[in-house]
Amino acid sequence: MSVTPKNTRANVIPCLRYRDAPAAIAWLCATFGFEKHLVVPGENNTIMHAQLSFGNGMIMLGSSGNDNEYGKMIVQPDAVGGRQTQSICVVVDDADAVYARVTRAGMKIVIDIKDEDYGGRSFTCFDLENHLWTFGTYDPFA
Repeated sequence: MSVTPKNTRANVIPCLRYRDAPAAIAWLCATFGFEKHLVVPGENNTIMHAQLSFGNGMIMLGSSGNDNEYGKMIVQPDAVGGRQTQSICVVVDDADAVYARVTRAGMKIVIDIKDEDYGGRSFTCFDLENHLWTFGTYDPFA
């Protein structure tokens, strides 16, 4: 049985939780170049739901906590020794420019920028709450 995706702008949207979601939103926009699409604030400086766009892609995020059915299934990377069960890959025109912004922001680069054997140029880093991100020029759709 096949699944027919909805004809929409993006069919896969990663979702993240942050302890300080307002700071994460500001940081993701300033450092990675995301733009606020929708931000729904909650009580006590929390974020109920946010959508940040990047080109034709998007991430959704909210404040961490076990306050609902979804939140009870999510833990922060530092709660499991910094290990990851997923990461996010972002296709950019200029990986070196993003690399420069990320290093200026003092983020930990875990795989240095390099030309990949399969094409493109990329690097991998942690964000301000240790979620794993890869930025590169390789476009699997091209």
